[in-house]
Amino acid sequence: MSADKSKATTQSHFKVGFGDFDLVRRHEDVHDYLEGTTLETLAVTAQPKLKGHHLTRPVVPSISVGTTFEINKVDEYMQCLSEGYIYGRLGNHSTESAAHAINLLEGGAGALMFSSGMAAITTTLLGMLQAGDHAIFPDPVYAGTYTIAKNTLPKYGIEVTQVEACNVEAYRKAIKPNTKVLYGETPTNPRLQVLDLDAFVQVAKTIPGCITMVDSTFASPTLQRTLQHGVDIVLHSCTKYIGGHSDVTAGVMCSSNPDLAFNIGEFQKQMGSILSPFDAFLVLRGIRTMPLRMEKHSKNAMKIAQFLEQHPKVSHVYYPGLPSHPQHEVAKKQMKDYGGMVVFEVAGGLNAAKTFVESVDLINLAVSLGGTESLIEHPASMTHGSWTGITDEERRSTGISDGLIRFSIGLEDADDLIADLTHALNKMQLTED
Repeated sequence: MSADKSKATTQSHFKVGFGDFDLVRRHEDVHDYLEGTTLETLAVTAQPKLKGHHLTRPVVPSISVGTTFEINKVDEYMQCLSEGYIYGRLGNHSTESAAHAINLLEGGAGALMFSSGMAAITTTLLGMLQAGDHAIFPDPVYAGTYTIAKNTLPKYGIEVTQVEACNVEAYRKAIKPNTKVLYGETPTNPRLQVLDLDAFVQVAKTIPGCITMVDSTFASPTLQRTLQHGVDIVLHSCTKYIGGHSDVTAGVMCSSNPDLAFNIGEFQKQMGSILSPFDAFLVLRGIRTMPLRMEKHSKNAMKIAQFLEQHPKVSHVYYPGLPSHPQHEVAKKQMKDYGGMVVFEVAGGLNAAKTFVESVDLINLAVSLGGTESLIEHPASMTHGSWTGITDEERRSTGISDGLIRFSIGLEDADDLIADLTHALNKMQLTED
């Protein structure tokens, strides 16, 4: 190509008719191509300028799949880092749209999206703790968190103590001079114990520099605004109720402290645990319907919990909305509603429980929770089985019995679900006979 500075055509247009008007809609490329630019180059680089961004905006944020962003001037690089975008791992509009929505729901100072709930938990813990620190965790706790607390953190010289879940006095007694983090879950996985958030925070205030972290996945931001009780960091697996459709794996960390949010965000960039733009789009889609879904989940769960509580083949039902729940009054105080998880024990132990979960039809025998469809599982064999590193003795000592069933209640008609449960309970009776 010669050094001729003449330009190739960089515009295209077509006419759109509106009654008596013919409006010419022009597309101008972002590049000023030199005359003779090859087809190969045009195929790689052709891109029209974004049209009408000062006049209109998409009702649903577009998916920002670009991994890198062109800047206008070298001297504007640092400004782009704080006010725009440079590289997808450092931030993009899709992940920030989802984080912004969750941050507003929680009333936080900042939120970060992660590639999974465990990525959110692990990155946050490792970003705050260092060798010589001490952290207190509940027992029982989500199996992934249990593994991190028992096996991973000690490898980095971090001391861990586990205490009875939701027993605030047990947390107080476990405090040491080097305690840095108090970690809680509410409602807990899998037994749906409820942690008194106000009392939990008061314990932490007796420890200089101590940070409170609470996993509120089972409640969702719709039913429990954890940060409003003074908690420093709230965590969610967005795979569950926030995403709500069993089609995205994601997590979020939201903090009431802007410095914590910033520092963990900087650590996340180095860990590379950011959520992909398309998955962030799915999370945001789930957020839009979460209030409606949680209302239906809760309504179904209450009806089914009441049914199970009266069934002769069910020895115990754990649901925060039932007056029989040990922390029912605490749940009434800090939750808008009681959620879609119901946990119960069937009579007959291990074999009866296995027969029961394998006999449902409409309900899916599967791990996870929070989707539109109902899921049921047997913790002793599945999520909290010996493969996780939890011994049978440890499991039973925390109340996860051989007959315990975890039920994530979906959006189906409650009477249809009750009919399916009745069928499975009857089958269990036949097996025992």
